[in-house]
Amino acid sequence: MKKLTFLFLILFISVAEKPVFVVTGTVFDTNGDAISGVTVSEQQTKSSTTTNSEGKYSISVSGDQSILVFSRPGYEIQKERVGSRRKIDLIMTAAKIKAEEDRISLEMEAPAEMPAPPTQSRDRTYKKALYSNGYGGAMIMHDQQPVFNTEEYDGIEENIFHQSTDKPLSTFSIDVDAASYSNVRRFLNLGQKPPKDAVRIEEMINYFTYDYEGPTDSHPFSIHTSYSQAPWNEKHLVAHIGLQGKRIDVDELPPSNLVFLIDVSGSMSAQNKLPLLKSSMKMLVNEMRPNDKISIVVYAGAAGLVLPPTDGENKAAIVSALEKLQAGGSTAGGAGIQLAYKVAKEQFVDGGNNRIILATDGDFNVGASSNAEMQRLIEEKRNQGIFLTVLGFGMGNYKDSKMEILADKGNGNYAYIDNIQEAKKVLVTEFGGTLFTIAKDVKIQVEFNPAEVQAYRLIGYENRKLRDEDFNDDTKDAGELGSGHTVTALYEIIPTGVNSEFGSSVDPLKYQNIKPVSNKSRGELLTIKFRYKQPDGDKSNLMVRTMDKDDLNPHDRNLQWATAVAGFGMLLRDSEFKGDLTIDKVLSQAKTAKGSDDYGYRREFISLVEVAGRIQ
Repeated sequence: MKKLTFLFLILFISVAEKPVFVVTGTVFDTNGDAISGVTVSEQQTKSSTTTNSEGKYSISVSGDQSILVFSRPGYEIQKERVGSRRKIDLIMTAAKIKAEEDRISLEMEAPAEMPAPPTQSRDRTYKKALYSNGYGGAMIMHDQQPVFNTEEYDGIEENIFHQSTDKPLSTFSIDVDAASYSNVRRFLNLGQKPPKDAVRIEEMINYFTYDYEGPTDSHPFSIHTSYSQAPWNEKHLVAHIGLQGKRIDVDELPPSNLVFLIDVSGSMSAQNKLPLLKSSMKMLVNEMRPNDKISIVVYAGAAGLVLPPTDGENKAAIVSALEKLQAGGSTAGGAGIQLAYKVAKEQFVDGGNNRIILATDGDFNVGASSNAEMQRLIEEKRNQGIFLTVLGFGMGNYKDSKMEILADKGNGNYAYIDNIQEAKKVLVTEFGGTLFTIAKDVKIQVEFNPAEVQAYRLIGYENRKLRDEDFNDDTKDAGELGSGHTVTALYEIIPTGVNSEFGSSVDPLKYQNIKPVSNKSRGELLTIKFRYKQPDGDKSNLMVRTMDKDDLNPHDRNLQWATAVAGFGMLLRDSEFKGDLTIDKVLSQAKTAKGSDDYGYRREFISLVEVAGRIQ
């Protein structure tokens, strides 16, 4: 017995003395730029961490013989034995990607029950499609079981050039959504080119913040304009319109009445769905203040209230309710939305932030499931003064088309959460902009001067265009602007007198009397009008700004960065207007215009462009 006890004692001492220490370091690419989102794991224990926006990591290891594994989509996996080192910096080498080898979906004929290929609706904007890098069905493997890819995106017909003499007005709603960018990132990091209709250029541009000065008057946002030569066509110009929302300190924000509406149906069981969703929501809970209230409504086969209104200081109770959520059942999305609005209305805070946060993969399949039904339901509820934020999760059955409609019609915004870093960006770093509206129904109308502008086209915003008469109609819905949000829009312009392949192919009009432009308007390229309402208001306010030829500014980094991102979107969409643009040109411009990059988002964009260039 003594001998056995002695052996256990030796074993205990040997385990206790096993060295445990922390290894830190930074991961770079071959250009010397830090890489965020690299998974660093210990091969023996499987414990892991990820690099932050500066490429830095810190991980506890079990001993000198530990092996660290560094991995990130688009780069070769690398291993390092720790030995006596306590700081390990690493340079990762880009992998040569072939989409055919790395894609997780295998294209195959769509089964009979799948919807037919997309059709054109009443206007130029909407088509429904199932995607696997194109139309048709696709199969993905989950635990060796085939699951059909039924992701849905509304089709986009790219904006074309309009002659300023025939159509001098362009009217659209602002868009602060950024879901398209993180969804595109998901495809590229998997070694796939995204479906064309998953690429909404305005959302890619507006994923980034810009260095605009804030408002100095009573308006909730400031306006900035400039123009320069188009990077993809030296004969054309790009006009740039930037809005900067007023920044409100978190301590000064009104109290919140938040209802988490969480999809716990069977389709949410994957690791990048409900588990990521719960981690994301817990980050948001940590931002809540004592005077905020949170309720949790869930829906699967039916909808139910799992957490009654709870003060923000009782974080433990809120987190506990989140932890207990499990996926299973069908998806009664309509019933969930009805109940969430009912709870939000019962707890309504006058002058406060009353908002539903819907977290789902968008796969509604019971009850009010069609886009048209959902749209009518949300339009009916938005007049109650309750805003809607939509957070999308997952892949394979992701319903982007439904998510976008819900946010657009529900006076809200829409983000796609593909990893925990994106959750932090949306729910922590950009907390005020995501959850607190400072102006609603923000519309823009641009009038082009035919003396200077032969033709123009709005870059992106295809599903945000409005009729010209909607601009002065205060009953027409438009986009919302959050605290500190920036909004950027670009127009491609063909100057008067320039020969362009995109010039008019229409015969001159016979019956229209085009009046000459007055001398006082010469030199003006365009006039921009803005309308917006206060968050609780019904009557709009008007702002007007002109863009003159003197606004030429080829060194405007905001304009340079926005056009680099727009150009990348045009390449991903294989736009007919991409001209002589290449990946190398986008990279060069992005690196020149990167500027300050506190959170590493612009550095990550540059890495994504490089990854896209390696996908064949």
